[in-house]
Amino acid sequence: MNQSSKYLKNELEYLQKVLNAENWSATAGTWCQALEEKFAEKFDSKYAVAMNSGTATLHAALEAIGVKAGDEVISPALTVIMDTTATLHANAVPVYADIEPHTFNIDPVDVERKITEKTKAIIVVALYGLPANMKAIMEISNKYQIPVIEDNAQCFLSKHNNKLAGTWGHIASWSFENSKHMSCGEGGIITTNNEEYAKLARKIAGHGYKNLEASTGQIKLNQKIYQNPNYKRHDEIGWNYRLSEFNAAVALAQLEDLDIKVSRRKTVAQYFLDVMEHCEYLIPQATFADSDNSYFTLGVVFEGQEQLGVTWEQFHEKYIELGGDGFYGAWSIPYLEPAMQERKFVKRCPSIYGEISYKRGLCPVAESIQPKLMQFKTNYRNEQIAKQKAKALKNTIEHFNKKRRK
Repeated sequence: MNQSSKYLKNELEYLQKVLNAENWSATAGTWCQALEEKFAEKFDSKYAVAMNSGTATLHAALEAIGVKAGDEVISPALTVIMDTTATLHANAVPVYADIEPHTFNIDPVDVERKITEKTKAIIVVALYGLPANMKAIMEISNKYQIPVIEDNAQCFLSKHNNKLAGTWGHIASWSFENSKHMSCGEGGIITTNNEEYAKLARKIAGHGYKNLEASTGQIKLNQKIYQNPNYKRHDEIGWNYRLSEFNAAVALAQLEDLDIKVSRRKTVAQYFLDVMEHCEYLIPQATFADSDNSYFTLGVVFEGQEQLGVTWEQFHEKYIELGGDGFYGAWSIPYLEPAMQERKFVKRCPSIYGEISYKRGLCPVAESIQPKLMQFKTNYRNEQIAKQKAKALKNTIEHFNKKRRK
C-alpha cells in the first residue's frame, strides 16, 4: 500500500472478511471484540468498549460513573462543544474551567475553584494531542473524590510524567472520526480499569441488554434462551451507540499502524515548528519536558495584530496565496456558541436549566486566546506536500517581516 495512503495495511482485507462473515452486527460478531481487546492492550487498560462516536463515549462515560440529573460536570472552556452536549445529554449542568495560557489545556487551579457540592465529574481534554497536567488534576480528584474522564479524542500515545494519556483518570474516551490519528470514518472507544464502569458503559451503549458484560458486547450467544418469549432482555436504560463490524474492522487495521501515524504527525508538526522558531508573533502550544504532543494539529497563538498590524484573516489569505492550503481557527468557546447563548438547552429540562445562563467573561484566558489561535494541519500523508506547505508558511512570514522593515 502507498505510504501516502490513509490506509496503510489491512483495511481492505479485514473489510472483505466482514463481508464474507455470517454476522455483521456487533451483538454477534467478532471484530468489535477484537478491536476492544487490542485497544485495551495498547493503552494499558483492563477494559475497552467500542462505540459509534467519541461523543457517544463521553455520554456513556458520564452515565457510567453515576452522573445524574442536576449534577455539575466541569470541562475546559477551550474545546469542541461535544463535552458540553454530552453533559447536557446526561441532564447534568456544564461548568467551565479556564485554561493555562501556554498549553491551552484546562487549568487545575481553576478546576478546584469551580468545584461545588454538586460537582460529580471532571472532563479533561488533551487539546491538540497534548496531555493536560494530569498529576495535578488527579490530586484534586483524590482530594474531593470526584471521578475524572479523559477526553483523548485528539491524543493518541502521548505521555505525561512517563504515563500514557488515558491511563490517569477513571475512564478515558477516544474518537475514530475521520480527522483523528486513527480513523474508521466515525467511531470511538472508552477504556477503564473499573469493571463496573465498563459494564455500565456497554449497557448504556447497547440498549441496556442485561447480559452485556464489561468485556463483551455479544448478546445472542445462547439461542435457546434468547429466543424464548419469556426472556427479559433489558435491565438498564440504554441507547444504540454500538460500533458496526465494518467500522471495527477498519479501526483494528488502523490500530495496527497507529505508531506510524502518530510519528508522521509529529514529523509534520516539526516542519512547521522549525519555520516558526524565530517568529515572535507565532507562538506554538507549549510542550513541557514531562509531556509529549501527538499533534492532532499544531496549535499556534497569532500575535500579528499587535506586533504587525496584520489581522488573522490577512495572514490566512496571504498564506493561501503563497501556496499554503489554509489553517483552521479554533472552535468558539462552547458557552459562547448560539445554542448556549440562546439557552436552547433549557427546553431539555426547564426544572434543571431554567435559571442557568452563561455570560462572556466567565473564562477570560480562553476567551482571549481563542480568536488568535491558528490550527495548522499535521495529517498530510505525503511528507513532500507537508514540506511545501511549511515553505509556504516561511514565505508568508518573510513577506510580512519585509513589510514591517519598510
